[in-house]
Amino acid sequence: MLPAERRREILRRAAVSGVVRVRDLAKDFHVHAMTIRRDLDALAEGGLVERTRGGAEAHPQAAAEVSYQRRADSNRAAKRKIAMRALRLIREGDTIAFDASTTSLTLIDQLAGHAVSAVVAGLDAANALAAAQIPFILVGGAFYGPARSFSGPLATSQLRRLHTDLAFFSSKGFTVDAGFTDAHLAEVEMKQQLLASAKRRVALVDHTKFGEVALGSCASLSDVDVLITDEEPPDDVLEALEAAGATVIVAASDDAAAEAPG
Repeated sequence: MLPAERRREILRRAAVSGVVRVRDLAKDFHVHAMTIRRDLDALAEGGLVERTRGGAEAHPQAAAEVSYQRRADSNRAAKRKIAMRALRLIREGDTIAFDASTTSLTLIDQLAGHAVSAVVAGLDAANALAAAQIPFILVGGAFYGPARSFSGPLATSQLRRLHTDLAFFSSKGFTVDAGFTDAHLAEVEMKQQLLASAKRRVALVDHTKFGEVALGSCASLSDVDVLITDEEPPDDVLEALEAAGATVIVAASDDAAAEAPG
C-alpha cells in the first residue's frame, strides 16, 4: 500500500471510530510503529486528526471526511480500471492537470516512477504526489471541505497563467444535452478553467454517471478530446461524442481497451 493510500485508510478509521492507536495500525498494515507515527504526524499537521499518547483522535471535521471517504470508496474497481487505461495516455515529460475528483486521485496513485509533473487543486492529490516524489504545483484558493479542494477566484486566476499538456477530470453526471455536470459551482468553474488551459482534455467517467445531471455544466461534449469509461456507453452517447470529435475508450479488466471511432 502506498503511503497516501495508507493515510487515507487511517483517516477513514479515525473518522468512523473516533480514535486510532499506533500499535493496532502497525499490526493491521504490517509496517513499523514509526511509520504509523509519521503518518499520524502528517495527518495532524494537515488538521485532520489530533495526536494523543499512543495514537490519534478524529478532528471535528471527521464527518466531512467520512462523506469524502465514502465517495472515494464507491465504484473503486471501476475507477481503477479507468485509471489504469488513462495511464497509457501519459507521456514522459508531460505536465498534467488533475481535478479534485476521487477518480483523478486513483490515477495519481499510479504515477510513481513516471517522469512527469502535475498541477492540482486538491489536498489528497498533493499528498499523493509528494509521497510519489512527483513535482507538482498546488493551486491555492478557498478550501472546500467535502471535496478537500481549493477553488474560487484565486485558484482560477492561477490556472489561467498555466498551460498543461493533459487535463484529467471527472464529473457527477453526464448526458448528451447537459454535458458533464457537477454539484458544487466553485468546482465547476475550476474544472472549466483546468480544461481551458490544457492541450488535451480527458474525461474519466464511470458508467454510473451516464444519464445523471448535477447543478452546473463544467464541460460540453466538444470540450473533451477523450472519454474513458468502464462500460460501453449508450448508443446516443457514442454517436454524440463521435460527432463532437471525441474518442471513447472502454477500459477492460485486463488493462486492454476497446476504442470506438471518434
